[in-house]
Amino acid sequence: MSQDSKSLKAGAAGAGAVTEPSNFLRQIIDQDLASGAFSQRTNFAGDPIPSIITRFPPEPNGYLHIGHAKSICLNFGLAADYNQQPGGARCNMRLDDTNPVKEDVEYADSILDAVKWLGFDWGTHLYHASDYFDRLYEFAEILIQHGKAYVDSQSADDIHTNRGNFGQAGKNSPYRDRSPAENLALFREMRDGKFKDGEHVLRLKIDMAHPNIVMRDPVVYRIRHTDHHRTGSKWCIYPLYDFTHCISDALENVSHSICTLEFENNRPLYDWIVNSLKELGVFKDPVPHQYEFARLNLTYTITSKRKLLQLVEEKHVDGWDDPRMPTIVGIRRRGYTPESIRLFCERIGVSKADSWIDMSTLDQALRDDLEVRAPRATAVLKPLKLVVENFDANAKELCSAPRHPQHPEWGNREFHFTRELWIEADDFMKEPIKGFFRLYPPIGDQPGSRVRLRHGFVVECTGFETDAQGNVIQVNVTHFPDSKSGTPGSNNYKVKGNIHWISSAEAIPAEVRLYDHLFTDPHPDSGDKNFLDAINPNSKETITAYLEPCMKDVKPEDRFQFERHGYFIADKADSKPGKLVFNRTVGLKDSWK
Repeated sequence: MSQDSKSLKAGAAGAGAVTEPSNFLRQIIDQDLASGAFSQRTNFAGDPIPSIITRFPPEPNGYLHIGHAKSICLNFGLAADYNQQPGGARCNMRLDDTNPVKEDVEYADSILDAVKWLGFDWGTHLYHASDYFDRLYEFAEILIQHGKAYVDSQSADDIHTNRGNFGQAGKNSPYRDRSPAENLALFREMRDGKFKDGEHVLRLKIDMAHPNIVMRDPVVYRIRHTDHHRTGSKWCIYPLYDFTHCISDALENVSHSICTLEFENNRPLYDWIVNSLKELGVFKDPVPHQYEFARLNLTYTITSKRKLLQLVEEKHVDGWDDPRMPTIVGIRRRGYTPESIRLFCERIGVSKADSWIDMSTLDQALRDDLEVRAPRATAVLKPLKLVVENFDANAKELCSAPRHPQHPEWGNREFHFTRELWIEADDFMKEPIKGFFRLYPPIGDQPGSRVRLRHGFVVECTGFETDAQGNVIQVNVTHFPDSKSGTPGSNNYKVKGNIHWISSAEAIPAEVRLYDHLFTDPHPDSGDKNFLDAINPNSKETITAYLEPCMKDVKPEDRFQFERHGYFIADKADSKPGKLVFNRTVGLKDSWK
């Protein structure tokens, strides 16, 4: 979501959403609306179209990541906001699928699913660049016929060498002065499959001495004898991104083509192509204009598709949806909510200056979202047996706790106090350090400590038992029958320690996966670093924990705050009745130092 989307702010209500100042993109759009720059536009059929049209155009060659989420929220958020203005607005969803070598239906499906999961809908405006292959080819022929494009028969290495560098102008191709008729004939033979991959390419005829190397006769078509996942074997020549992207924007009547700063250098080519086709009568004013904003740089994260693919293929992670991955499918499985991602994007805002956003900002957005709506539950992650010596082994005492302290209308969850319980191993020390107010045994003439078992009784530690290696395996206590929480007289017991517990007779076993940052370095791939050297060996720990009895019927993707521990989600893929699997999404506070 952009920092401006009122409709999405409503979705983050109660999650700490704040009103943000206008950004430079809003200022540009406001000026265009005021001047009526796009108010009289019609489509090719002559029908009026919205004054403001943005688009989100990923290539389906990998899974979307958190960086894409910023662009999704920005483009769809601006459209949602300005749709309330005269003339209306919308955001197109487009898959820029022009490279059959790297693209796949799996990636395309995952992209659409991710955008919908984030809370956005394109309605009937789903497009594919491959929809325009016929038109793109037609426009390429028009450019050839007017001397603005030519077929080059140099090798790829020669084209690269002759392009020059920042300090040296490029050299014209020996094929640059072919006649339009010869170029057109060669281009049609390329289309008809008469040449091998790499024998010829189509280049725009711009300026080989241009100070911007992008403008030195860029290649816009190449031969690829590869089937496309949507068009099959119809084509053996495919347009490159820089040619396809701007024309797709124009065909879809995009008004504001918003992309990240790495495309700033390509904007002159974007303008050259659409303006050349406008001059040749293909497009009408106003044509789209490209605007750039700073991409999301998040600490302890990489967003390079190539490096993410390497992590998956070399099995450093458990697939694209590994909860440690920054992919949308990964952070979803980790337990982040769509609302928290939109809130995060709102908080970091939009600018033209690159900066690093600390991972704690994303984590805090999730805490702020879930604090008010995640049900509470008790979980013991490091179980240690507690025996209440003066409680009958066959007895049980009903206790209860609110499902959410701020939502009494949600009711209570119920559980029983019994003789044998599970507590956290960290809640007992044989030799307590200063300031430790939980359980410890009698020391000298001093009795053992007293603590309250939350929503239950006050107990006093009487001793402990160890195994042959000296590890504590059991803590013994006695309870005070008149100290039960919520009963008359319970307030007479003043204790500093308050710990959670679960009856061992009712406890639900569960696999719990404790996730942390995948990298130990906040900038794992900066400079000349090998990002693999920064992989955190402790980024995943799998334990067996015990949950309170009300958790037995949870469903995949149910979220809870495990009191004292943090926010957890029932794993989307692996959790099922009888075999619960939970992922830790984030702790109750930032513990990474």
